[in-house]
Amino acid sequence: MSKKALCIGINDYPGTANDLKGCVNDANDWSAELGKRGFTVAKMLDGQATKAAMISAIRDLISTAHNGDTLLFTYSGHGTWVPDSSGDEPDGRDEALCPYDIGTKGPLLDDEIGILFRSAGTGVRILLISDSCHSGSVIRGREDDLDVGKTRARFMPLSDWMPKDELPPAGAAAPRVVSGIRRTGGDLLLAGCKDTEYSYDTSFQGRPNGAFTYYALKTLRELKPANYDAWFNAIRQYLPSSRLTQTPQIMGSATARRFAVFA
Repeated sequence: MSKKALCIGINDYPGTANDLKGCVNDANDWSAELGKRGFTVAKMLDGQATKAAMISAIRDLISTAHNGDTLLFTYSGHGTWVPDSSGDEPDGRDEALCPYDIGTKGPLLDDEIGILFRSAGTGVRILLISDSCHSGSVIRGREDDLDVGKTRARFMPLSDWMPKDELPPAGAAAPRVVSGIRRTGGDLLLAGCKDTEYSYDTSFQGRPNGAFTYYALKTLRELKPANYDAWFNAIRQYLPSSRLTQTPQIMGSATARRFAVFA
């Protein structure tokens, strides 16, 4: 059984006014932590993370995985959406990740991610950790480490990458969190926020990071061997908070949520 990870972090979005600061740090931090936990890790940072390269890297990992293998994908960058053309989305939108070349190649749609993930063989476990997207309102978690005045939503407005003549009418609801994972079996999604929320790019003790990534890694390092539900509950001690109004989400079967973390 092998454990492999792909960590993607994109700060630089050429041709837009939406560059971020913490995403490359996120990818580097995930890579370092997962390496300590027995994963073989590949990284894609900024210009390496074109749409074609992301698809190719995900496909290669999945196509070479075998029964009992664990695949982990982390994404830190902008999220966005496009009008749904296939009729499979209740909200009328396809959610998407934003590759480095979104301005010329467009986003990576949840439908495309779903096709890739569904090609995994029997017994291959997939975990997607997505620190991107949308905004909420509950006030509670601790903010001891958080720097003041450094937050920015990780959402890419359509007007910043889509041609004007293709823009949909304004006023629809915010898109759901991108997943594409199977709802049964051993697959899991950990996401930085609710369907209607933003995940935030911010700063902790002078260093840029995504809020969800920072607290996910902080709690992971503090936990004794635990399952995904316990890890998720630990993250929720910090998010949402008064300045970080995002509510982390976990998606997967009850059985998968009780698996030991990264086992």
